[in-house]
Amino acid sequence: MQQISQGDIDRLLDFPSLIDALATAFTADHVAPARHHHRVGTANHHATHLLMTAWTSDAPGVDAFLGTKIVNVFSENARLNLPSVLAVYLLQSGQTGAPLAMMDGSRLTLWRTAAASALAARFLVRADASRLLMVGSGALAPFMIKAHASSRPIQHVTIWNHRRAGAERLAESLANEPWSVSIADDLSRAVAEADIVSCATLTQRPLICGEWLREGTHVDLVGAFNLSMRECDDEAMRRARIFIDTAAAKTEGGDVAVALNSGVISENAVVADLYDLSRRRHLGRNSAAEITLFKSVGTGIEDLAAAMLVWQRLKSHSAGREL
Repeated sequence: MQQISQGDIDRLLDFPSLIDALATAFTADHVAPARHHHRVGTANHHATHLLMTAWTSDAPGVDAFLGTKIVNVFSENARLNLPSVLAVYLLQSGQTGAPLAMMDGSRLTLWRTAAASALAARFLVRADASRLLMVGSGALAPFMIKAHASSRPIQHVTIWNHRRAGAERLAESLANEPWSVSIADDLSRAVAEADIVSCATLTQRPLICGEWLREGTHVDLVGAFNLSMRECDDEAMRRARIFIDTAAAKTEGGDVAVALNSGVISENAVVADLYDLSRRRHLGRNSAAEITLFKSVGTGIEDLAAAMLVWQRLKSHSAGREL
């Protein structure tokens, strides 16, 4: 069994190819059971243990795959100078069940999460979108920016973070990219000027107000992973045509699930998911003027598609060296 590091994943993946791989996975009949969610510890002191598995539709069979991601969320890790979320991904043969590779699950998650949003953007973002606002400056932010820039002609990136220092560090890391970068202090103005508003935060109170959104804007929400968190307000939900990655977004995570539970929106307000978009059962954006919103909660199919691409490219590169 091979060990595949963060550096290996970064070397082997690129966003156009990964976005295509996710599109292919959503058009296939791959299987992804509901994630297992376990509390470890007591009500006053606990961690979270998640299991996400998926397998290709041809398993068991030649060239089939199955995989499992193990995610641990230990909120007190900051005291130990460790990330709060740690993950590993085990890719296995769908023919024999043999383990093939153990991958850095945290890095794989960053890549596939950003790729899922960029896949949605292919259908939901105006073709001429050139201004991207990144709300949040954590580990996911540079991946979100690069993924969106791979699918639309982004010329300018604005960064807003609740602590300006975080935005400054992210801006500095993007200094050599082919787009201009600026830092926003006024979030409302930055939202009003953006073609794409991408949010990757841990906020519990809405940051994006619907009244700030101008016609034609696309809102991309990947934070707010539980029902006590929200990245946009009720007015944003009411004004937008809403799309999700999978049906789980209706019950998990904030934003869409919260708005459904409170009655702010009805079930009919959720127009389509990535299965519908990838299979062209829904065409996505209807006009240049409408506001679109995409909410992602993640799925094992995305992890599996990313892990398969890493594995296939690793094997291809190894064969090339042997020749």
